[in-house]
Amino acid sequence: MAQTQQYTFKDFKSDQEVRWCPGCGDIGVMNALQKAMAQMGRNKEDFAVISGIGCSSRFPYYMNTYGFHGIHGRAGVLASGVKTANPDLSVWQITGDGDSLAIGGNHFIHEIRRNVNLNIVLLNNQIYGLTKGQYSPTSLFGQVTKTSPYGTIESPFSPGELAIGARGKFFARTVDIKIKETTDIFIEAEKFKGTSVIEILQNCVIYNDGCYKPITSKDTRDDAQLWLEHGKPMLFGKDKNKGLVLDGYELKVVTIGENGVTLDDILIHDAYMEATFLHSALIDMQTPNFPVALGVIRAVDAPTYDGLMTKQIEEVKAKSSIKCMDDLLNSGSTWTV
Repeated sequence: MAQTQQYTFKDFKSDQEVRWCPGCGDIGVMNALQKAMAQMGRNKEDFAVISGIGCSSRFPYYMNTYGFHGIHGRAGVLASGVKTANPDLSVWQITGDGDSLAIGGNHFIHEIRRNVNLNIVLLNNQIYGLTKGQYSPTSLFGQVTKTSPYGTIESPFSPGELAIGARGKFFARTVDIKIKETTDIFIEAEKFKGTSVIEILQNCVIYNDGCYKPITSKDTRDDAQLWLEHGKPMLFGKDKNKGLVLDGYELKVVTIGENGVTLDDILIHDAYMEATFLHSALIDMQTPNFPVALGVIRAVDAPTYDGLMTKQIEEVKAKSSIKCMDDLLNSGSTWTV
């Protein structure tokens, strides 16, 4: 719907006290989403924020929009229903790594598979924060937590690889402290028609503090972060002199000026490519051997579930001989009583 007035991020702040812990990464994400909504050219009543259970799921209380705080793992069901019932709404599903990938894992992969036109903001702190520090589906192998005192012996999910495996069309990744970059990604996600999955590398200051320090530390971030832009070379490093090339079927880090490597050798990011090979390889990169890929990694156009459903309903209605309740009651086999 057309915007009828201009907004600032303050218009999207509710009157509720924010009760996340001081320094929680969720606060930066909330600020980024409020800034992004103010720039989307839509009215406040066009937004719906849906959540499940967890620290991140307090989000709807702090947003001056329509919202729904659901039950554990069911945010995807609610968000899908809201979007298909009212396709004109901009729907934002806020979830955590436990809420979406454990009890909600089945709903998560199927809403991605269906390509419902909504936005999933997945705050990944690699821990259960609200319930006080148990290991989650993204906790690292060997991570010591309250429920794995000797180190977890489970391999973690990769949200991006899971999204790709579910035939996902849009995947982006960002860091909680990068508010401007996160704001821009949210705006891109809103423009995209289909299920947008945005993984936020989010720090839990109480139960998993510093989990992304190798990526975000001032001493390492230049070499640990690769910010991707469609059509731009995959460059990183303080002097932007490091980049990625293909070595056979694998990605390789090279330095421009060494061993004859030039800027022309560096891979150009293609977020719109249908094939998943490079997108999956970028998602899978980890420090210290590679930088972590950030930004919009994949954005491939495809029909949306809600769009196809609306079209199907209109086509069936146009062909149907039943136009009102009387037509329905007098159709088929009838009896006079």
